[in-house]
Amino acid sequence: MNLKLLTVFDEVYKTRNVSRAGENLGMPQSSVSIALARLRQHFGDPLFVRTSEGMQPTPHATVLVAQVRQAVDMLRNVTRQQAVFDSTKAARTFRVCMTDITHLALLPALINRLSEIGPSLQVEITHISNETSKMLESGDADLAVGYMPALEAGFYQQKLFDQSFACVVQRGHPRVHARLTEKAYKREKHALVPAAGTGHELVERELERLGVQRNVVLRLPNFLGIGALVASTDLMITVPQRVADTLLRIADVKVFVPPFELPGFAIKQHWHERYQQDPANRWLRSVISDLFLEN
Repeated sequence: MNLKLLTVFDEVYKTRNVSRAGENLGMPQSSVSIALARLRQHFGDPLFVRTSEGMQPTPHATVLVAQVRQAVDMLRNVTRQQAVFDSTKAARTFRVCMTDITHLALLPALINRLSEIGPSLQVEITHISNETSKMLESGDADLAVGYMPALEAGFYQQKLFDQSFACVVQRGHPRVHARLTEKAYKREKHALVPAAGTGHELVERELERLGVQRNVVLRLPNFLGIGALVASTDLMITVPQRVADTLLRIADVKVFVPPFELPGFAIKQHWHERYQQDPANRWLRSVISDLFLEN
């Protein structure tokens, strides 16, 4: 029995998945399977049984897990092993939940940075949903990045940047020219993206408080293709500033400050306390925060 075997036991217990345990430990799946076979022989118990919901622990494994974790901590302290994540050598998949804003504002820069400092790393993006908190707890996701009020409590968080709103129309709009007035905002036809993480509800609440009614003719589930849509129609859309900046680069549009003072919000990265000290997770968090500090 050694530290490596006990660490495999703990990781399989946490992830309920042999492949994912191997990824998290930087081990091939075959090595994890061999370690499990040795553990089963040593303890005289199957320990983990394959089910439709993953590798579920046996009653004996459930009894053992607290002692195994205590033993792992003791061995690490005694041997003074310091967990280190080497991005230049690691072959790991990071799973990140994102809102539409962070997909546009962060993902290209993140991929470019990882290609420089982590050539064997992969990224899997999942959209923010009602399952995000469970994914962070279980380890199915490493991080969640965006505007997510539901994750304010019970999770570690770090603010990346503050976000305001902007109004976007086609560059050659027939009625909106040098500036956007209150009258024009109320008069024009609007498109909405009422998706999670867009701050849409903040805009709606403030406009309702001000007694402003928009002429909404189109509702969309996300920002996919919104640049081409606005550039080729007379529609106006109110979006987070980072989205507006991206549309300005990729589409024939122009951007205005809203004629009403709208509340801002903060984009943050969130993670579960289980991974507060995880070397790989800490490394990814630092890479993401550094990207926004640069901008």
